[in-house]
Amino acid sequence: MSIRSFLTALALVLGMGSALAQDKVKVVYHFDNSEAQATAGLRTLRNYMDTAPNTEIIVVALGDGVRFLMEDAKDAKNNNMQYGPLISDLVAKGVKFEICELTLRAMNMKKEQFVLDAGFTPSGVVRIGELQFRDRYAYIKP
Repeated sequence: MSIRSFLTALALVLGMGSALAQDKVKVVYHFDNSEAQATAGLRTLRNYMDTAPNTEIIVVALGDGVRFLMEDAKDAKNNNMQYGPLISDLVAKGVKFEICELTLRAMNMKKEQFVLDAGFTPSGVVRIGELQFRDRYAYIKP
């Protein structure tokens, strides 16, 4: 093998290695029913981040799925478990939470009613579509 062939092969291998290192797993979680999804979904998110902490996760909440992100929201069926501390812990691990602004308008809600850890997106459905198609996020609906 010539030195030129060797250097070309080496450059190719190194380039592939850096491309793979940059290929981070990305997941979007879709919440649209707080009562049915919040507790189990937050636990699943915690387990996911404990197992694969380098995963980039965005939670998109729309419709009734925004309620668990409200200030002082809790699971009435589970000893009044507060969602806020669970959300804060996940945010500290890198999970992002986004609330659909179209839902807020339709349900006559205000941004101030929600936990400070959550962000907002103009349309939850559009955001999920963009993340899946353009940004290649895997889709999970807990």
